Amino acid sequence: MFGGDTLYELRCSLQLAETEREGGFSPHISPFTAVNDLGHLLGKAGFNTLTVDTDEIQVNYPGMFELMEDLQGMGESNCSWNRKALLHRDTMLAAAAVYREMYRNEDGSVPATYQIYHMIGWKYHDSQARPAERGSATVSFGELGKLNNLMSQGKKSQ
Repeated sequence: MFGGDTLYELRCSLQLAETEREGGFSPHISPFTAVNDLGHLLGKAGFNTLTVDTDEIQVNYPGMFELMEDLQGMGESNCSWNRKALLHRDTMLAAAAVYREMYRNEDGSVPATYQIYHMIGWKYHDSQARPAERGSATVSFGELGKLNNLMSQGKKSQ
């Protein structure tokens, strides 16, 4: 799922342009979850052995409007209930200019950053073996290095 600082370039540009043109701003991009919230949600759902991983992908677009068209095609429009329904044309043009000025690449394209969260959790079943209690090991990890020596000595004697 998308999360964190996804589309921060677009969000900042829209906020700056709308504040300048209209004297305030409202969110035009759906809010994204924080990575620690995902861990809490998985834990509350009864999952153990949680792992949440983050990838950051940057995609370059010719301009802000091409990015917005792509987002609309992905079904990633704003889903907030209390959002402002209309964004004025001059505000959109100002946002595109801010985006281009603040974030433009050398080739003239503009970046869009996506943070993608991958989650995995495990829920134990009675029929599955449980992990051993912490500290119950009978062999130290430090002794594992000696295993190679023992194995090589055993091969020499054969």
